[in-house]
Amino acid sequence: MESKQALDPGLYELLITTGLAESVQSAEERGFLTPTEDVDDEDVAHVLTQHVARTVEQALIAAPREDRIALANRLLQTLPEAPMDPSVSPGPRLLTSVSTPDAPRVPRPSTPLSDVALFTNSRMDPQLGSELRLEMASADRIDLLCAFAQWSGIRVLESALREAAERGVPIRVLTTTYIGATDRKALDHFVRSLNAEVRVNYDAQSTHLHAKAWMFHRSSGYTTAYVGSSNMSRAALVDGLEWNVRLSRLATPSLVDKFESTFETYWDDAAFAPYDPDEDAEYLDALLEKNSGRSSSPSLSISHLDVRPYPHQIEMLDDLAAEREVHDRHKNLVVAATGTGKTVVAALDYKRLRSSEADQPTILFIAHRKEILEQSLRTYRDVLKDGAFGELFVGGHKPVRRRHVFASIQSLQQAGELERWARDHFDIIVIDEFHHAEAATYRKVLEYFTPRELLGLTATPERADGIDVAHAFFEGRIASELRLWDALSADLLVPFHYFGLADGVDLSGVRFTRGAYNITQLNSLYTGNDARAGKVLQALRDKVTDPSRMKALGFCVSVEHAHYMAEVFRRAGLPSLALTGDSGSDERQEGLAKLRRGDIVCLFAVDLFNEGLDIPMVDTVLMLRPTQSATIFLQQLGRGLRRAENKAVLTVLDFVGLQHTNFRFDLKYRALTGLSRNKLERSIRDGFPFLPPGTQIVFDRVAQDIVLKNVKKQLKLSTRDLVADVRQHKPEDASPSNYALGTYLDAAERSLADVYGPGTRSLSGEKRSASWSTLVDWAFPATREETRSETADSLLRRVGTLTHVDDPERIRAYRRLLTEPTLPAGVDTDLYAAMLVFSFWPSGEHSVRTGLEQLRAHPAVVEELLHVLEYQDQSSRVRPARLSGSAAQSPLRSHARYSREELLAGLGLGTLDTGAPGSIREGVKWLPGTSVDALLVTLKKSEADYSPTTMYRDFAINQDLFHWESQSTTSVESRTGQRYINHAARGSSVVLFVRRAKTGDIGTEPYTCLGTAQFQQATGSRPMQIVWRLDRAMPAELFMEARAVA
Repeated sequence: MESKQALDPGLYELLITTGLAESVQSAEERGFLTPTEDVDDEDVAHVLTQHVARTVEQALIAAPREDRIALANRLLQTLPEAPMDPSVSPGPRLLTSVSTPDAPRVPRPSTPLSDVALFTNSRMDPQLGSELRLEMASADRIDLLCAFAQWSGIRVLESALREAAERGVPIRVLTTTYIGATDRKALDHFVRSLNAEVRVNYDAQSTHLHAKAWMFHRSSGYTTAYVGSSNMSRAALVDGLEWNVRLSRLATPSLVDKFESTFETYWDDAAFAPYDPDEDAEYLDALLEKNSGRSSSPSLSISHLDVRPYPHQIEMLDDLAAEREVHDRHKNLVVAATGTGKTVVAALDYKRLRSSEADQPTILFIAHRKEILEQSLRTYRDVLKDGAFGELFVGGHKPVRRRHVFASIQSLQQAGELERWARDHFDIIVIDEFHHAEAATYRKVLEYFTPRELLGLTATPERADGIDVAHAFFEGRIASELRLWDALSADLLVPFHYFGLADGVDLSGVRFTRGAYNITQLNSLYTGNDARAGKVLQALRDKVTDPSRMKALGFCVSVEHAHYMAEVFRRAGLPSLALTGDSGSDERQEGLAKLRRGDIVCLFAVDLFNEGLDIPMVDTVLMLRPTQSATIFLQQLGRGLRRAENKAVLTVLDFVGLQHTNFRFDLKYRALTGLSRNKLERSIRDGFPFLPPGTQIVFDRVAQDIVLKNVKKQLKLSTRDLVADVRQHKPEDASPSNYALGTYLDAAERSLADVYGPGTRSLSGEKRSASWSTLVDWAFPATREETRSETADSLLRRVGTLTHVDDPERIRAYRRLLTEPTLPAGVDTDLYAAMLVFSFWPSGEHSVRTGLEQLRAHPAVVEELLHVLEYQDQSSRVRPARLSGSAAQSPLRSHARYSREELLAGLGLGTLDTGAPGSIREGVKWLPGTSVDALLVTLKKSEADYSPTTMYRDFAINQDLFHWESQSTTSVESRTGQRYINHAARGSSVVLFVRRAKTGDIGTEPYTCLGTAQFQQATGSRPMQIVWRLDRAMPAELFMEARAVA
């Protein structure tokens, strides 16, 4: 027996075996801690395979050569019977190829197809160019991803590429115009001589693709790939000091899967446009010239390319459509950081609003500067492919046709101008920089015209004077808000490095009401606090490359504080100014001019730069005041996120003190990162491992401790604190009995998870369901009604499973079933009724009618459900659509969310088909009653944040195509496999349901119905890899979660 393994201090991932357990015990006896954790269910097979493979390899190496095959076969015979006998034949020998008798001999790469290798262009390595030529000789498809392609690289590989092309091997190339290094001659040759498909990303500003990779697909399954530093150039392929890793489908399947899925996602990304030398050569040449620095041409026409929205812009367009179609709201505000394409969204929205090409609704686009109007008009013309669209009304330009007018507010304010237009002349009015709307000039225009649609665009809904235009003009609603994370991931903004730094100031005793500190008390703590100011200066020296050359904004708590900080900086040799609301317009402009020129390095202000000023050169933001408001925090951060020449990153220094117990860090950090409640705490603790490229969030030890304790408290709010919060936010004119759940959630900036997340709550020895009625009873005990029965409380615990209900038709159906005086005669076959009942009794303990009668017998349960449904009805952005094919009679709708119980019941399980939804645990279900295959997909199969072995089985290729892996036992020849492939011919339907993870903020996460799908192609067997084409494009928000590329 092997002696005990010595365990030195460090990180391990060792499977606990009987032998290792003794080593663990020994380490513990020596005083070491040896924490263990369960292997995730999704990773068990992989972890056991690794362990068994290592153990078997050691045993085979140790065995005599003549005994090795027999030993291997004895091990294999202990396994369950396989479709093909795996016993090893005498030898052992390897099958190396299968070919027709007249086929020429195919050369093999130097590295075995099942192996991995690192190539460094050293004397001991095969030359990369030579190895690539050998790989091409046996490839059935070739994919190349490179930042740039040059003719010198083509020459090195020409013979092998041409031979592959002559064999009919498909060749795909993805490249960019980055730094203008690509040779057009190389791309022309790929297309014209090698019959390759080439796609180019023309946006060099926001796309910095540095990847260099080849993949050689083989029908035999022995696919190989190369990932490394070598571009398509002679130096990189022959004699450069380049490193490249060779991957293999057999040795590194998860990495090859990731390569494939990522390449396919890039290939279908609208950012990569097909390259046709006959159509695009001139445009490519101009961009290569410009991006190489050989030309400074400022404006290139992009009208020959379709303007296609990014996924985040599609989501914004869908939000607008939902506000109009679902909620009948026709005054809408869009909030997005400057430079992220708000005008493109407005133009695409206008295009959507047209009923046909000939339909041209009248539009008035209002801005305050001629430059904005000219740029906006060009955007509309590019989107609509109409160079004659629209007229300017600014600076001497007057509209003649008067149908599509791009006007300055100053032009509209000329004496008698408004009266020349009928009030309903414009179907659509768009106002850019809508935060100006409170000004008398804008308000006059808004009050005069009566458009069919009003669209406001702004980066800053909260103005410096405290007015929130969302509340002033849009009933407090923001129709769509671009998440900062999405804009950073799309590379529309400069990345930021955020540092949370402890400043040593204790704010726990400062008066804090309605989400804000008392300004007078803050001012006395900060102004004149030289110790804190010294920490600010030291942080600048530590974090900013050269503070004497920075262009910074500092946000202060008061005018006095701003002047104090400016003086501190000047004494430290950093010329600075303080600007306030009292500063005149000329003084403000001069201050900005000084910052641009470098005469000063920092401008300090209170709220002056929260909104309304376009200052892209800012590269440093100092947050010198505590800010709980997520909106103000993002507005301050946004002042520095604009792209500018020679600006690689925005540095953000946020000074954190010990906060009041009611201060909430979670609001701004969730807004900043877009993370769920569960993930935020872990990310703060682990240093935010998953961020957009180039972005960093770093806390010092003290600040991390302050923030983490605060976030833990807010995300796991004690019942006593939550009850007090409910009491505090009740409107004065509302009684406890008509205090609505939605009213509280909006006022307190809480979510449904705060109310329903725990399942049960306890207060003063009483344990009850986690529900709105429980919180109201405890917050206002004087108005509490009769004691709740155990049955009612048990049912209330299930209400949390319906907090996802989001489509209007289902909400109306559930309300009707809960409130109509009597149940209809056919309720037992009503699928909506079955969905509701199985949500409470998943295993089918009651018939549909009995279950509904049970629910209706408990008024507290009905009222609770109505609160949830009302809140969801008002906040939902879903635009549901009926399913097609054999699923057309189902009440399920595409893009709506469903629990497993709801979706299976909605497809007839428990009514049309025998069984109960609660008994189904698999991710697939064939429902013969409706002839539907329901495919239930969980994208993140492992509970770990990152699991490379399970992440690339199911993913979105684009919004229309979804890659899905069947169960491991499904073969192409099986009845199930054939039904998947031939479903259209056989009259059955496939419906896809997708969720991000198994659990969310309120227990089990619901699925989003993607709707019916059509079989596109299949590869592999046991399991099958199938690509489905969705009948309706998947929602943009879910696509950004489901695609292989974040």
